[in-house]
Amino acid sequence: MRQHDPVHFVRSLSAKLSARSRHVCMFLGAGAAKASGLPDVSDLEHLVIQALKADDRTAFSNQLDGRTLEQAITRLRRIATLVSGDAAIDGLTGTRATQLDTAVCKAIVDALTAPTADPEPMDHLAAWATRANYSLPLELFTINYDLLVESALERIRALYFDGFVGALAARFHTELVEASPLANAGPIPASFVRLWKLHGSVNWVWTDDQHVIRLGHPVSDGRPAAIYPSDLKYRESRRVPFIVLQDRFRRALYEPETLLMISGYSFGDDHLNEYIFDAAMHCPRSEFIAFCFDEIPDNLFQHARVTPNLQVVAGREAIIGGVRGPWLEKSEDPELVWTDRQFALSDFRHLAKYLARSTATQHELESVVTELRSATGPSGNRDDDGQ
Repeated sequence: MRQHDPVHFVRSLSAKLSARSRHVCMFLGAGAAKASGLPDVSDLEHLVIQALKADDRTAFSNQLDGRTLEQAITRLRRIATLVSGDAAIDGLTGTRATQLDTAVCKAIVDALTAPTADPEPMDHLAAWATRANYSLPLELFTINYDLLVESALERIRALYFDGFVGALAARFHTELVEASPLANAGPIPASFVRLWKLHGSVNWVWTDDQHVIRLGHPVSDGRPAAIYPSDLKYRESRRVPFIVLQDRFRRALYEPETLLMISGYSFGDDHLNEYIFDAAMHCPRSEFIAFCFDEIPDNLFQHARVTPNLQVVAGREAIIGGVRGPWLEKSEDPELVWTDRQFALSDFRHLAKYLARSTATQHELESVVTELRSATGPSGNRDDDGQ
C-alpha cells in the first residue's frame, strides 16, 4: 500500500502558497467554527431545540424530522408564504410559521454569539489573510453564520469587503461582488480580503421591502436573521445576496490556477459540492485541497480518486494524485506537521497556525498574537468599544 509523506505534502503546499500569481481561496465549514469553540451543525440543532419553548420545540422538531436545520427553516418560510388565514400545513398557519422562524433564528443567534469562543484560530487565519500578498484578491468563503472571521479581521485591522457598504444598515451591492477579480481592475482594491458568507449571517436581516441589510451587531430586535435563503422563485428579492454570492463562489473556482483550501466542511451540501467537483474536473491547472478532521466522506473519495488535482488530507490518511493511502509517520516530523500520531493540518486550529507562519517569522507571529490577546478580554471580546 502506498504511503504519503506529510513533510513532502507540507513543503509542496508552502511552495504553492508562495506563488504570488496564484488565485488563492479558502472555504470554511462548521468544523472551523467548532475548532474555535462554537457548536457544529449537530450541536447547533440540539441547542436550538433546547432553547425553544415547549410548543415551539415540538413544532420545530416535526420540521427537523428527516431534514437539516437549514431545510427546516426553509420549509417554515415556504409555509409562511404559501398559507393564509386559518389554513395550516403540519399544524402551522402562516402566522405561526413566521413566529416559529423568528424564535428559531433567535436561538441560533444566541448560540453563535456566546462569549465562550476561542478567538485564536481565527486570529491566525486573519494574520495570514492580511499578510498574504497575492496579485489577485484573497477570497474567504464560509457557510457559517457566526462573526468569528469578521471579528478576527477587525481585531487585526485588516482591510476586507463582504459585499455590503455602510455601517449601521449596510446595503448589499451586487455590482461590487460581480466585479472582475483582476488586480485593481474593479472599484475594490486587490489588497482587500474578500469575505463571502454564502449562507448568511447572524447580523443580516430582511428589511420591510424584503431586501437584506447587514447590521453592525447581531440581530436582536425580534426579527429573524437572514441566515439561509428561501428558495421561492417568486420572491427573488429575498434571494439576491445568496444567489449572487454563490455565483461568486462558482466563478472564483474557475479562475485560472486557483488554489482552493477547504477546512471544516463535511461535503453535505450537494449544490456547493457540484461547484467544487465540477471545477476540479474542468480546471486541471487549479488545485483543490480538502482538510478533513474526521473520516473522509464517501462522496469526496469517489471524486478525488478520479480527479488528481483534488487532494484530500485527513488525520491518518490522504488521497493524493488519486491514490488513497496512510500517512508515513516519521519520528523527526515537526509538531506543526504531525501531532498525537496524526497529520496536524487536518485540524483547522493547526492549519490556521501553519498559514499564519507561512507569511511571518515565528517572532512576528508571536508579536501579532500577543497584540491581539492584549486587545481582547478573556472571552475574545474587545475591552474597548471596538467590534
